[in-house]
Amino acid sequence: MAANSSTGSATEPPGLETQWREIDNLNQQQLRAGDSWYLLDKRWYDQWKEYVHTGDQNSSSYPGKIDNTELYEDLDSYHLKERLTENEDFVLVPAEAWHKLLSWYDMMDDQPPLERKVVDLPSTVKVEVYPVEVYLCLSSNLESTVSARFSRVDKIHAIHQKIRQHFDVSETAESRLWMRSTDTSSERLRNLNMTVLDTCLSSGMTVIMEIRNADGTWPTSRPQIMRNSADEDSYQGPPGVCGLTNLGNTCFMNSALQCLSNTPPLTEYFLKNSYLEELNFTNPLGMKGEIAEAYADVIKQMWSGRHYSVVPRVFKTKVGHFASQFLGYQQHDSQELLSFLLDGLHEDLNRVKKKEYIELRDADGRPDQEVAEEAWHNHLRRNDSVIVDTFHGLFKSTLVCPECNKVSVTFDPFCYLSVPLPVSKERVMEVFYVSLDPTAKPTQYRLIVPKAGRVIDLCAALSQATGIPPNQMAVADVFNHRFYRIYQTDEFLSCILDRDDIFDGEEVVMAIYMRERSHYRDYGSGSNSYGTSLFGHPLLMSVPRAQCTREDLYQLLLKRLAPSSEGEERAEEEESSSEPDRGSSTEEGQSACGSTDTNSQDATDGDQSAGAEPSGKEEEDEDEDEEEEEPASCAQANKRLPGRRHYTERRKKALFTMQAVNSNGTTERGMGEADGTQPYIAIDWDPDMKKKYYNENEAEKYIKHQSMDVPHQQTIVQLQECIELFTTVETLEEENPWYCPTCKKHQLATKILDLWSLPEVLIIHLKRFSYTKYSREKLDTIVEFPLRDLDFSGFLLKKTVNSTEPPCRYDLIAVSNHYGGLRDGHYTSYARNKDNGQWYYFDDSKVTYAREEQITSAAYLLFYQRQDKIRHPTIPPPIPSSTQPENHISSQTRDGMDGAASCVSMETD
Repeated sequence: MAANSSTGSATEPPGLETQWREIDNLNQQQLRAGDSWYLLDKRWYDQWKEYVHTGDQNSSSYPGKIDNTELYEDLDSYHLKERLTENEDFVLVPAEAWHKLLSWYDMMDDQPPLERKVVDLPSTVKVEVYPVEVYLCLSSNLESTVSARFSRVDKIHAIHQKIRQHFDVSETAESRLWMRSTDTSSERLRNLNMTVLDTCLSSGMTVIMEIRNADGTWPTSRPQIMRNSADEDSYQGPPGVCGLTNLGNTCFMNSALQCLSNTPPLTEYFLKNSYLEELNFTNPLGMKGEIAEAYADVIKQMWSGRHYSVVPRVFKTKVGHFASQFLGYQQHDSQELLSFLLDGLHEDLNRVKKKEYIELRDADGRPDQEVAEEAWHNHLRRNDSVIVDTFHGLFKSTLVCPECNKVSVTFDPFCYLSVPLPVSKERVMEVFYVSLDPTAKPTQYRLIVPKAGRVIDLCAALSQATGIPPNQMAVADVFNHRFYRIYQTDEFLSCILDRDDIFDGEEVVMAIYMRERSHYRDYGSGSNSYGTSLFGHPLLMSVPRAQCTREDLYQLLLKRLAPSSEGEERAEEEESSSEPDRGSSTEEGQSACGSTDTNSQDATDGDQSAGAEPSGKEEEDEDEDEEEEEPASCAQANKRLPGRRHYTERRKKALFTMQAVNSNGTTERGMGEADGTQPYIAIDWDPDMKKKYYNENEAEKYIKHQSMDVPHQQTIVQLQECIELFTTVETLEEENPWYCPTCKKHQLATKILDLWSLPEVLIIHLKRFSYTKYSREKLDTIVEFPLRDLDFSGFLLKKTVNSTEPPCRYDLIAVSNHYGGLRDGHYTSYARNKDNGQWYYFDDSKVTYAREEQITSAAYLLFYQRQDKIRHPTIPPPIPSSTQPENHISSQTRDGMDGAASCVSMETD
């Protein structure tokens, strides 16, 4: 079945199996720099795969034209949405595969193809989904800018030439470029042979060209936009109270850096230049000292007291060079960045120049103290750095074989604690309930359902709120004006989005699509029918079999559409005010149910598929054609009315016509619909009739049920409960069994982790992001954590044996926060300055004062320092108002941040 288009560009595709084989083979191609690949909507691609795998050319899963609508920010600029994820929002296919699919299925009108180039970046070759889009201007007119896109492998010289060409700057004119990352920061682009990637030029930045004056001088020593940067030369503020410029989705990095910057022992190590003597340039596991040097540069700038905000471009570039997952400017996990950075700093500063091989020994019944000391000693023989000194502690790991009861005890070092959060067994879902009552608007409900439940559980929950029996409900996923999927009651809820539609109904359930016909017939596509396009919200209708005639259906649909249609009254009024012409009536003067006067020839258009021209056949043939177009479930009822057209008087104007269609809303009925398994009906509106009598704004209105106003009561737990959960006995998963040396086979052993010794600075990672085979989610559990006196004495196996050993009480020094959901969000941080003891809130380049009672946050990472190592200044020195930069440091509070001074709550937005 070829895909029709208004341009007629689609060709007859090969068989379904051949289609799949050709595309699948092409998708195996390796990425090569310079090649073109194309973005394709994941939903459309999945439907295409389902279609070709059914082996039926008439399958109801026919995908229709390629439709990338969901990938665009809007349909005017066709800019790609931000933060789209491969294999979730889109798939990438090579050029040859794209052109084949395009020739077989065509593409939605006016949509441009999403072509992207393969680029060769350090450590990886990848498709550049988001090229860098920057603004170009001249220093003489900063308001007149033009946007341009560049690849990250393009050289700055290409940008230089683009500015010359667009602003008509002579090739002989001497010029220089500046890069503006914020309104307060600019940097000279000196080396035109550097790449966009190496200069950390990112989307949203501005490149400014400055042209030398005729007298040999430059218009300014710096562009005017550097006014605030120039002020930094005389600025003297509290060391460490410094923002970090967001280079483009780098808030995750900024948040982690601010927490580490306010970790006293590590920062003092770099400020005192202790790192210079310990740089390890030969460690094969390290980065030749480059990560440590780049980090040192950032810390020194932040603690110089001379900057409102630092631009960490060099550091970002170094991270991308050595960890390709952080290349580009997509959002990442701050904990993953922190893990990489701590490991990178450790290896770059490892005092062990040559690591010896050490064979690990099991406890074999030896005392814990002996085994622990041996494990720590062996760890230091291979790993000895400021990171180990500051952040490393020791676990005791106990494994028990379920078959032979073999007990294995080892002691392992750790750099941070990743503690689980209690996982709720319930899920909050927001759904739209669409009643069969034509006067009732759709209603939005917030329901609580079992997280591992099925669709029937969702219907049961809605039944409690509506009183409608669950067996009279149908759950559907509406996408692109049609039913993307109608769920079965035994399907798991994990496959349903949080916002889906639920319809009530019984008897014959029909799916109703809204379509608008074009003004002109599509003669060029091989037929003389009208082209149609879907719009609005589809409906599910329950119809008694006795009312399955066209006339009855028409009346039922009129009632169903009553809230959004001005009705037939107005159409009848307009008709009565004009003289009818029975010999040459138009489509507007015909019945949707074929009950027009047979003395006129206007019956055909109202009953033909999508408005076909009269064929000139005998009346008997016309009756046969008409019945063939009826919904399968209505055909039997209408057979009882032969010759009905002869006995029906001409009636008032019809607002729309009806047509049996397949599940995609096209006029070609699939075999599945023909036998009545799931009838699909299209309501076809003439554009003029739709404009007069159908109110789209009214049709989109809905009611919020009172359940939407009741906030979901989130679970509140104490941080200590999470730590207890971390030390709870668990059984290993099948994917990660333990090899029992006694049984000589892998076993699903029981495992327990205990804390043996803790570091000076303890990082606690709250595992808010949950990943399973069936779902991914961010846990919004509220966790209360203390600012002071976090006591680990009850968790440590190693008890204090003398007064020389450090205490196990900790105070909070920094928090990394995450706001938002899985695929989007924002990172910020709170931190206590080591010099003045004042708390600050860091939001990229913006820094504000924070009181302890304000630290109610969406905490993701907690930094605690052992009490015996903390300095407690008496009174934090205030910042003189004369030197305080505007919008940089203030004593303002954040809305909704009430909390206790000694214990704060954190939750996600």
